[in-house]
Order: sequence, then structure tokens, then C-alpha cells
Amino acid sequence: MGKTLREQQFTLARHLRDPGRHPPPPGIEERRLKVYRELFYGAIEGLLAGSFPVLRQTLGEPRWHARVRDFYANYRSQTPLFTQVAEAFIDYLQGIQADTPWQLELAHYEWVEAQLYLSDAEDPPHDPQGDLLQGEPLLSCTARVLAYQWPVERIGPDFQPEHAPELPTLLMVYRDASLQVRFSRLAPMAYRLLAQVNGSGRERLQALGADHQQGLALLESLRGLGVVIGTR
Repeated sequence: MGKTLREQQFTLARHLRDPGRHPPPPGIEERRLKVYRELFYGAIEGLLAGSFPVLRQTLGEPRWHARVRDFYANYRSQTPLFTQVAEAFIDYLQGIQADTPWQLELAHYEWVEAQLYLSDAEDPPHDPQGDLLQGEPLLSCTARVLAYQWPVERIGPDFQPEHAPELPTLLMVYRDASLQVRFSRLAPMAYRLLAQVNGSGRERLQALGADHQQGLALLESLRGLGVVIGTR
């Protein structure tokens, strides 16, 4: 009896994930099956649509649903948590040949924005007024320094590039004091300075061969925004 029930459950699960390839277990009305198919798929699609609104709008409804259905049917998630479905979708995109070359990076950018918006992380112990040249500058726990091949902050329904620009897109994405997630483009020197995780401000600037006064002005401006929270 137990084995039979387990087999029926797996048969039903396979059908719900991919009804085009897997028939349902016998004895269940099509009307009921339709309810289950729409309910389960709708839950996953709704979670992903909320996490990746720009990707959804940019792909358009037919391509978006085709992508979500393929994810739903073929990706084997390692987590039972709904809150981690968006991260699982990023992992799925890394393993497929997408029909547009910027899909993975755009999805990752939107995922980072959502993570920062929802984050309840706390900054480590630090000195808010610390000397940013003598001490080790610390980024806020709700700030990320990112580099992409594609201009992800510009991609949308009206801008879908076919070729990546020569220069990478370097971004600072952060949550401000009003809990709004914002981004700003970074110059290469600023990106390299902020991407370093060890060393005083002076040591980082020396390693980059950058002007100390200019570097200090940048760090101070970021402290004013709450991106740099002080020194360790």
C-alpha cells in the first residue's frame, strides 16, 4: 500500500511539473488536475514575477512563461523554502543557454536589489567617525559592489542590446536611510577601491596608484550616503 501511494504521488508530481511529458495517475478527474496544475504553477510564477519584474516585462509574457515553465519542469531545487526560489532561478539560468545573452546578469541584478531591500542584516562593530585613510573602510551590509558585462541597469522593454559594450558595467547598489534601494555607476578606480576587502584606505589607494586626496573625497562622499559606514 505504501509503495503504491508513493508511486502515485511521484506520478502526480511529475504530471504537475510537466503535463506535456508525463500523464497523470489514473482515477483523477481532469477538472481537478487542472486546478492543481494552475495552483502549483501560479504559485511559482507569482514568486518569480515579484522577484524579477524587469526581466518579465523585457522578455514579454510568452517568453517569460516559457522560461518559468522550463524552470518549473526541469530544475531540481535543493531548498523547500519559498524565500529561496529566486536564488534557485539564478542557479537555473547559469545552467542553460538562454535566448538572450543578458538574462542571467539582469536577473542577478534584480535579485541583489530584492535581497538588499529585504535584508535584516546588521553592520559589524565599527567607528562611524573613523579616519578613512588610516583605518580600514567598511561598506554597509546593505551595499554591494558589482561588475557586469551588460548594462543591466538600462535593460528593459525598450532597450535590449544584442552586443555587450567594450567596457564593463560597474555599479554600487545600496539601500539608503529611507529603505529605498538605489544604484550608482562607478568609475574603474572607485570600483577597484571599494572591491578590496582588506587594508587601510591609504594602503588601498597606494596599491591602485591613486591620488590620496581624490580617494579620500570619494570615501567621504560615500560615508555621507551611508554606503561606507566608517572604519573597522
